[in-house]
Amino acid sequence: MRRLLNASLGTQLFVMQVVIVFLAVGGTALVWAQHTRVQLDDQYQERALAIAESVAGLPEVRAAFETARPELVLQPIAAGVQRATGADYVVIANTDQIRYAHPNRSLIGQRLSTDGSLVLTTGKPWTGIETGTLGRSVRGKAPIRDASGQVIGLTSVGVLEKTVADQLGAALPPLFWTVLAVLVAGSLAAALIARRVRRQTFGLEPAEIAALLEQREGVLHGVKEGVLALDLAGRVTLVNDAARDLLGLSGDPIGRSLAEIPLSDRVRDVLGGDDPGEDRIVLHAARVVVLNRTPVAVRGQHRGWVVTLRDRTELVRLAHELDRASSTTDALRAQAHEFANRMHTVVGLLELGEHEAAVRYITQTTQAYTEHASVIRERVADPTLAALLLAKSAEAAERGASLVVSADSEVAEGELGDPHDAVLVVGNLVANALDVLEGTGGTVEVTVRADAEGLHVRVRDSGPGVTPELAEEVFRDGYTTKASQAGPRGLGLALTRQTCVRRGGWVGVHNEDGAVFTAWLPCTADGARRTGMEAVR
Repeated sequence: MRRLLNASLGTQLFVMQVVIVFLAVGGTALVWAQHTRVQLDDQYQERALAIAESVAGLPEVRAAFETARPELVLQPIAAGVQRATGADYVVIANTDQIRYAHPNRSLIGQRLSTDGSLVLTTGKPWTGIETGTLGRSVRGKAPIRDASGQVIGLTSVGVLEKTVADQLGAALPPLFWTVLAVLVAGSLAAALIARRVRRQTFGLEPAEIAALLEQREGVLHGVKEGVLALDLAGRVTLVNDAARDLLGLSGDPIGRSLAEIPLSDRVRDVLGGDDPGEDRIVLHAARVVVLNRTPVAVRGQHRGWVVTLRDRTELVRLAHELDRASSTTDALRAQAHEFANRMHTVVGLLELGEHEAAVRYITQTTQAYTEHASVIRERVADPTLAALLLAKSAEAAERGASLVVSADSEVAEGELGDPHDAVLVVGNLVANALDVLEGTGGTVEVTVRADAEGLHVRVRDSGPGVTPELAEEVFRDGYTTKASQAGPRGLGLALTRQTCVRRGGWVGVHNEDGAVFTAWLPCTADGARRTGMEAVR
């Protein structure tokens, strides 16, 4: 037994299946043999009773009971019936159970070895198995009646159990060969099954399979990246803890299709393969997630897909902060370039001796910049937002465009609270407007107004505008009109909408001598969301 337990998985399967086949076939054979033996006993009992009733009904038998020596007549009759029917014995006895006929003549005149009083007293026939002078036999007993119907004796006919057993033994060889054939076929089938299992498990033993499963579970739930597997029908077959957290899955998604799982259309498109490609960026539950969908093949056959998910929320936030820093740097560089040009002009005027002209030039340029900065700071008192608009103004000037802060802009200092979301919304909308005007000049008009409800933002560019069918598409993560742009694309407006919706606000676009983006950012995250797209004018 210990050697079997230590054997390979294939050997254990083969041995266990052979044992099961042997028990099933052997049990069936035993039941069949027992059933056949019972049937043979019943058949011989009925046969013995039929012979006994035939003998009891013979007129010669009845007449013999009226003679002085009945045995002289009945013994020859019983012997003839025994020979004719093949019975092992035919016994005739009177009401005192004294034999008148018996295969062993020495027993004639002696009492029956088995009790026949039931037949003599009730007058009814009887069948059963008893042990007599000749051995254990299947017998049938019938009463002998005279002309008036009175019981005057009985007839007992029997077939020895040995005879029944011999007939059963004659029926066993076909059963034996059938059992043997089934055992051979079952063994071959068991060998094929064991071979198939060994091939499907790549020859791994149960302990190795269990170890691999434990390692797989440990790796899947230990990695920081999300892993989600899909079969050919699009049903989830595997998901780890990181993927559940990134997608915000509740309950058990295993076995469910993507249509049954609460996901955004964008996430469902990437997971389902409708938006193919590498490093697909989606926004889901206030997170920026990068997805990669890879086909899985087993032994050259396509079995499904594995999707990996990486959280890039913090990285994107840092990238946007870097973009803002870069914008500030570009603004400073542009200002430095402009300052250098002005200094060269002043130096030239001084070298030419035009001292008064140099003073006037310095006064005029300084006054113009001061007035521009003062206008922005006067209308936007919040220092962070004002600095952003000054930097974007310098960036616009370098690009050949102009940025104008409208006269009805009004943001008091400290009214925004944490300006992070406001800077993100305004910065992305202005950056998008400047991108539209890239290389064409034009004007970007910005209106920012804060009140008790929140921050209202309106950014209008003098570009070609947005077609109605793209009014919603431009806010989808991944959408961009800059096909040559490298790296993550189409996140600015998507992040803007995500930020506004997360705070309970909204953002939209319409055309009015160019594209006009309007947004409302409530003061608090739980502010009531406005319905409709109210334009800020």
